[in-house]
Amino acid sequence: MKLYSEQETNKEYISRINLALRYIDDHLDSELSLSSVSKVAFYSPFHFHRIFKAVIGEPLNAYVNRRRIEKMASVLMHKKEVNITELSLQYGFNSNSSFTRAFKKFYGVSPTEFRKQLPSKFSKIRKAESKIGQENLIFEKYICNINNHLNWITMNAKIEVKETPELHFASITHIGMNGIENAFEKLIQWGRSKGILENPETKMARVFHDSFKITSPDKVRMSICMLMDKPVIAEGEVIPGTIKKGRSIVGRFEITPNDFEKAWSSLFVWMSEQGYQKAEEKPFEIYHNDFRTHPENKFLVDFYIPII
Repeated sequence: MKLYSEQETNKEYISRINLALRYIDDHLDSELSLSSVSKVAFYSPFHFHRIFKAVIGEPLNAYVNRRRIEKMASVLMHKKEVNITELSLQYGFNSNSSFTRAFKKFYGVSPTEFRKQLPSKFSKIRKAESKIGQENLIFEKYICNINNHLNWITMNAKIEVKETPELHFASITHIGMNGIENAFEKLIQWGRSKGILENPETKMARVFHDSFKITSPDKVRMSICMLMDKPVIAEGEVIPGTIKKGRSIVGRFEITPNDFEKAWSSLFVWMSEQGYQKAEEKPFEIYHNDFRTHPENKFLVDFYIPII
């Protein structure tokens, strides 16, 4: 009988949970019962429920409900033409009122109010022209904020819109910002053991499965990645991934770790101002240096926003 170390067992748990996470993301508009999801991870429902909560930090039902609400918030943000009632039915709510209650409990406002808080610049202009006082102050603050982002990104980034090839990577799933450096180091050790890092062209990357605008930072799911020239085979908690070929907004930055949030916000503002629409593919970063060797501890990094 083969005996497994605790480390090997943990890797097996994470590998199977990754299968479940991918399945959930791909089937948010379908039934996601404990029984169906546990089958994907090759566990009994009882065993899966316990392991999922231990690895992810919340029960399956809570995770699925949160991901659905966040997905719907993302649709409200990026697809203004989508009907809220149709959206609620698509993602399993029995009525618009039940969706509104769930959404308001999560974000503090109704879906309608949430969408109103994300108006275009032109709708703001129309409101500002028709009213005086507080509405004008809100408009001025909005325009000032937009201009600050655009001025900052003009000074700190080179932006292109270009076709990007299909990208393959080996990755480790990480949730939240705490301990992210350990995930990078773990993947680097794996790459070193495979001789991958002997190639000086090997690059690290990070894919965001959640948006910080709609997901709490401690729950944002990321893939810490190493770009590969061909698909890899899953090995413990190291799993394969692919970014489809397509068109992307690409911002090249040379920034400190503290500037990442502003860089992403500014790039999304630039996207909106230029009239582009985000695609379903996830935003990602590709690093071109080790910031620890930079004289100012800066990253040379490309930010990618896939667009339609």
